Amino acid sequence: MGSAPASEPAAGSAAEPASGDVYLRPTVQTAVKLLVVGHFAVGKTTFVGALSEIRPLRTEEVMTEAGALVDDLAGMKDKTTTTVALDFGRLTLNDRLVLYLFGTPGQQRFTQLWQDMTRGALGALVLADTRRLGQSFEVMGVLEELGLPYAVALNQFDGAPEYGTDEVRAALDLLPETPLVHCDARDRASSTRALISLVEYLLTRTPTGQLEHA
Repeated sequence: MGSAPASEPAAGSAAEPASGDVYLRPTVQTAVKLLVVGHFAVGKTTFVGALSEIRPLRTEEVMTEAGALVDDLAGMKDKTTTTVALDFGRLTLNDRLVLYLFGTPGQQRFTQLWQDMTRGALGALVLADTRRLGQSFEVMGVLEELGLPYAVALNQFDGAPEYGTDEVRAALDLLPETPLVHCDARDRASSTRALISLVEYLLTRTPTGQLEHA
């Protein structure tokens, strides 16, 4: 479900950006870099695409038979492409604050690449799949080693088991203060709420940081 292509917001809807211009508003004073991370095929490209007010930059390539030997496609029969560098999107929160969203590749062989992308990032949103929760540990472990704060969003997939928040929090061994929310990466409103949970968390951690005047 969460790996399906993001739908475009309807014209004139509340989710539509105030301007179709690709350029930043001249009033913007603060730009914040956030990462969207997670294991392979968890919906990161879809998430960034659903939120970005500009046409997102994507570096997807068609998966080959050689890749099938290292990329676990169990339960993802319709997945034919994969991110090989990054996804990039932009979201203007208000006249003064803009978020730059960097979606990272999920395969283990790209870990060094997205570790480099953490430089300058204020925080990360970890997308997780209840069918493969164990695959999130490596991602969260890297973030913890780097000292980068994060929130976790459970992307909703068709047929995926549903668990209570307390069960998932215990399974992922999350700290009490780490946000844990549900989202549908295809839906702009749902994805926005997940991103807000991260931003609010960052505000509590860095009251005098980059977001204080947002």
